[in-house]
Amino acid sequence: MTPAASIAPAVSPRLLIITEIIAPYRIPVFNALAQRPGIDLHVVFLSENDPKLRQWPVYKNEIRFPYRVLPHWRQRFGKHKILLNRTVHSTLNEINPDLIICGGYYYPAAWSAAYWAKRHSIPFLLWTESTAMDRRASYFPIESLKKHFLNLCDAFIVPGKSSQDYLKQLGVSGQQIITAHNAVDNNFFSAAAQAVDLSDTEIRPRLPLPARYFLFVGRLVKEKGIFDLLEAYSQLNPEIRASIGLVFVGDGSDARELQNKAARIEPGEIRLSGFVHREELPKIYAPAEALIFPTHTDPWGLVVNEAMACGLPVIATNVAGCALDLIQDNWNGFVVAPGNPTHLSAAMEKLAADEELRGRMGNRSRERIQNYSPEIWAQGVIDAVEAVLLRK
Repeated sequence: MTPAASIAPAVSPRLLIITEIIAPYRIPVFNALAQRPGIDLHVVFLSENDPKLRQWPVYKNEIRFPYRVLPHWRQRFGKHKILLNRTVHSTLNEINPDLIICGGYYYPAAWSAAYWAKRHSIPFLLWTESTAMDRRASYFPIESLKKHFLNLCDAFIVPGKSSQDYLKQLGVSGQQIITAHNAVDNNFFSAAAQAVDLSDTEIRPRLPLPARYFLFVGRLVKEKGIFDLLEAYSQLNPEIRASIGLVFVGDGSDARELQNKAARIEPGEIRLSGFVHREELPKIYAPAEALIFPTHTDPWGLVVNEAMACGLPVIATNVAGCALDLIQDNWNGFVVAPGNPTHLSAAMEKLAADEELRGRMGNRSRERIQNYSPEIWAQGVIDAVEAVLLRK
């Protein structure tokens, strides 16, 4: 008997997931969950996208689950954002869920849903990626609100070890925590990367790409460690820089400063490719020497999943939420301290000098990421649902 069958032999429980935006990397995991027997999935998005922060297209044609987008008002003040929603209570009354999973606690809609669940005696689960190394964790007002919100929750879903450890530090019992590993569509990235013809002379001029390069994918802002990476590249032996470039994929408020500083580094070939849509990303991952993820603060880092599915070694900082789960130092990449360009440069130099090492680490990345699939994420959610309903 499957877990899903055991929780609902007669009527499938109606599960409602509340999350911020229709992010392209969430659609595959929600689709996988919707396909599981014994779950009646509904998803409520607080908005379609955050165009001031990300330029993602909304892949509505790929959605295979019932969903709705709440009326909303969004405003950004520097690095802070406000997202207000209408019709939260009426939507909950209409869907009438048997349990709710809420992705975060930053928005008023999350608090409204938590109190609605309490009034209706509905289990309420927090799906959280926060870690103790996330810089937001040091803000006292946020921590105070977070602890209050945790008391409204019946259980917790986390993507990996860092988030689990953080909840335990906040006093949450380990029995209340279930892991559903963060995942991307591995099949899409792996197949698309393997289909790339590295001898195709049209790829690099179109994107454009150097003959060899290290790769960064993400927002071009200081807290992602982009200036550490630039400094680390400048510290590489000039002979290495003459043969291996550095490519930044993404956009952000610090792009112009990054470009200006990059122009001063010689020898070396540094490209800022701007934002790239999902369909083009495997063509950039596949030829790269490695993905570099030098973040100062990040609850996970799904670009690491993508790069590993494409068969790349990864160099990441130890504050990345995914580091404990996905990267084994000196096995499928290297883990370094944030804000330390010298150590980052040393790891880059090891990979640059050893083609066999890159291949071995890349193969290990591809193998490991198979355990972080949408289907395995869905099973984690099923386990959480089963545990909560059995306790109830």
